[in-house]
Amino acid sequence: MVVTQAIPLTERITEFLKRFTVDGREKYRDAIRRMSIERSISLVIDFDDLLLFDKELADILLERPHDFLDAASKAIMEVLKIENPDYAKEVGYVHARIRRPPEIVHLKIRNIRARHLGRLVAVEGIVTKISPVKQELVEGVFKCKTCGTELTVPQGPEGLTKPTTCPVCSENGVKSAGFVLLPEKSKFVDLQKFVLQEKPEELPPGQLPRSIEVLVREDLVDVVRPGDRATVVGFLRMEEDKKLVKNAPPIFHAYLEANYVEVSAKENLDVEITPEDEKKILELSRREDLEEIIINSIAPSIYGYKEIKTAIALLLFGGVPKIHPDGIRVRGDIHILLIGDPGTAKSQLLRYVASIAPRGLYTSGKGASAAGLTAAVVKEKNSGEFYLEAGALVLADGGVACIDEFDKMEAKDRVSIHEAMEQQTVSIAKAGIVATLNARASILAAANPAFGRYLPGRNISENIDLPVTILSRFDLIFVVRDTPNAERDRELAQYVVDFHGETYPVSLEKVLDAQTLKKYIAYARRHVRPRLSPEAKSKIVEYYVNMRKKSEDASSPIAITPRQLEALIRLSEAHARMHLRDVVTARDAEVAISLMEYFLRNVGIDTQTMTIDIDTIMTGQPKSQREKLIAVLDTVKNLVRQNNGEPIKEEDLYSELEKNGIDRNFARKAIEKLLEQGELMQPSPGRISVVSL
Repeated sequence: MVVTQAIPLTERITEFLKRFTVDGREKYRDAIRRMSIERSISLVIDFDDLLLFDKELADILLERPHDFLDAASKAIMEVLKIENPDYAKEVGYVHARIRRPPEIVHLKIRNIRARHLGRLVAVEGIVTKISPVKQELVEGVFKCKTCGTELTVPQGPEGLTKPTTCPVCSENGVKSAGFVLLPEKSKFVDLQKFVLQEKPEELPPGQLPRSIEVLVREDLVDVVRPGDRATVVGFLRMEEDKKLVKNAPPIFHAYLEANYVEVSAKENLDVEITPEDEKKILELSRREDLEEIIINSIAPSIYGYKEIKTAIALLLFGGVPKIHPDGIRVRGDIHILLIGDPGTAKSQLLRYVASIAPRGLYTSGKGASAAGLTAAVVKEKNSGEFYLEAGALVLADGGVACIDEFDKMEAKDRVSIHEAMEQQTVSIAKAGIVATLNARASILAAANPAFGRYLPGRNISENIDLPVTILSRFDLIFVVRDTPNAERDRELAQYVVDFHGETYPVSLEKVLDAQTLKKYIAYARRHVRPRLSPEAKSKIVEYYVNMRKKSEDASSPIAITPRQLEALIRLSEAHARMHLRDVVTARDAEVAISLMEYFLRNVGIDTQTMTIDIDTIMTGQPKSQREKLIAVLDTVKNLVRQNNGEPIKEEDLYSELEKNGIDRNFARKAIEKLLEQGELMQPSPGRISVVSL
């Protein structure tokens, strides 16, 4: 039976709203009762409920969505008048919103065509741009300038529609002097636009991501923020492009008028896990060789790098973010930096991680600007409106951002990611738009050494052209060096040749396919929230205290800081998550400590004294160098004082420093650094003076 009149359709929907029950509870009747408490003007209807109750009603929704939604809004109002007549009178109207429509109406943004015009569609994507909330005139009240009569005129999409004649003036034979809008008596609704873009993981290779503009009204405004992944159910509409050329053909562009907007939770990570997948994941987690399997599965085509692959595995699983009682949020995401010689497969590792991470994004520092990485305010060409546009780190919220060529970024652009790395937010204040966006992503970055190859005799800060403020925010830093070694080179060559010949050196039983690994990571991140056990706590505390003890002597460098302590906790939690454990064991803490040791012994080391000195990363200068630098500055000040405040000869300074045990090469570098920092000045060639004694 097909319903042909609106009234019977309204009655049938009213019957559905009154009678549909779940576990003996009147689902929609209860929701309508709550509308006055929640101050809501919308009722969300699940398509599956409609299909379960009356298949014909579901068919009408798909065939004639406009008729159905009009009838459904009237039906909700009918029930609301029975349940709460006062609230029904107060709001005057309500909306029916459709949630989770069938697969048949789901469309990819790049598949939207003219034939979908006016049809109910569901589109999924990532919110990249959003406009401020504005107000749209729905019903205008106009006052006659001559007699003061007030007229109500419904407004449409064509623009402001004013009355043409005044009935009172016409009766009296007087010509009206025109009309003026009375905004306080007119009816406005909130309006907002945002741009929905294809998800990076769905983008066909070599294609530009496509997007569609979405129009939301009333209670749907401010539901989404840039970087959110959302499903929009609505109608496809057309709007004429503003003509820039005369006599151009009438061309229109599509936009989506939203009926319902659903923001996907960050934990879902857009990976569907079936009951069979869950069973397979749980079986896998019980295997004793699980750790070996997961590490082998990370970029299996790349030979070696056990420590790096272990660290990347922990980055993919991540620690647990925490919000302390005082409101301070501590990140759970792990940041890793790879510094290495050319041809050491850094980019390949990053590409692999971006593909395997449940929400991975790859970008190269060479082509990344501050706005492209964080956020920007952009002006729309057609309308002149300002939109807030999300960058790569905001789009990777809840996932992993892989930044290649990290050292090639402009210095001013690099500064913008400080906040995103530690606070995990992106703040913007431009063109009157002040906003804070979430950027809760792990960062895996790769950089090349400043001199082309990593020089083992120099400290990390000298080897890489990156500020220490950024270096100190990485939990782990790995140096990937390409040193000739006959035995290792033979193994690597054999491994690469075997891979090219499709003879895989690692047993395929010990390697997971990319899709299974992706699902395993998504399942762990979604369901496992490990907490530190007393054994793990004592292991971490003991290691931290022992490392700090080495620094108690005034002449000793500081080996470790609370920043590394937090990194240890994150790494331990990630290792427990890898095994789907809710408790962090002593073994998890041991793995974290061994990675931290590897990082400190290879990177956080003073190359002069060969002792662990975290200041190499934290301040860019180990203690030994810092003390020598201060000695150089003090010597200059003393010599200038002895010279009655006049500049001194460079040669005299070098001779004095050599007497104090500071060699000429270091002295030259130190003077260059102090000149750069503005502590010293060079009034004439070959002469040095101090800025202030």
